[in-house]
Amino acid sequence: MTDLYFFFPVPVPALRNRTALKSFLRALAKREKHRVGSLQYIFCDDDRLLQINQDFLEHHDLTDIITFTYSENPGLIEGEIYISVTRVRENARIFGTSFARELHRVIFHGLLHLCGYKDKLKADQQLMRGKEDHYLDLYFKKR
Repeated sequence: MTDLYFFFPVPVPALRNRTALKSFLRALAKREKHRVGSLQYIFCDDDRLLQINQDFLEHHDLTDIITFTYSENPGLIEGEIYISVTRVRENARIFGTSFARELHRVIFHGLLHLCGYKDKLKADQQLMRGKEDHYLDLYFKKR
């Protein structure tokens, strides 16, 4: 049994069909040879995410997502994903895409991190972006 939850300290109207999204996230994990155990997505604002970034990672800049893993089993996903709705909205404007598409990109990005993908090196960033695009196309094609 999986526990996949969304928490909304900040409202996110672009996430209407959460049941379908949760099913898709479980399928994404399965395609990446992982299983969702316990996963929480927390949608917050820049201030909250900046505080988390400072307190836990000792970074002092804004970001759109912070992912924490709690699993000791490499094939099991357990963790928390914090997403700044403010930053996602701004990035959507900068990149010329819809808020909904950018939000889903970040949602998938966090899960891909928990599946073991990295994004510090250029080659890793390209692989991650390719995975994000693939899953975005699959998700929005089904809708």
